[in-house]
Amino acid sequence: MTTLRIPTPLRPYAEGASEIEVSAENVGLALEALTTQYPTLRKHLFTETGDLRTYVNLFVNDEDIRHLQGVDTPINTGDKLMIIPSIAGGAQAGS
Repeated sequence: MTTLRIPTPLRPYAEGASEIEVSAENVGLALEALTTQYPTLRKHLFTETGDLRTYVNLFVNDEDIRHLQGVDTPINTGDKLMIIPSIAGGAQAGS
């Protein structure tokens, strides 16, 4: 099983879960298992066409999947899969 960590802003859509265990061959299948268990998460992770939203960052054991094989990145028992949403904001310099 792979541990999938759910970030605090998305936990309300996952019944408060901070992590779940999934059995999947790759990142995409792990996300499918997650969104099957918690369907309200789907719109926060995927576009209407099923693509991963650009502001959703995924890491397998501290490696960004964008630098690996994307959602086709294999995962193994004991791996940690982390969802990290991008955060923007702040004040302009001199404000």
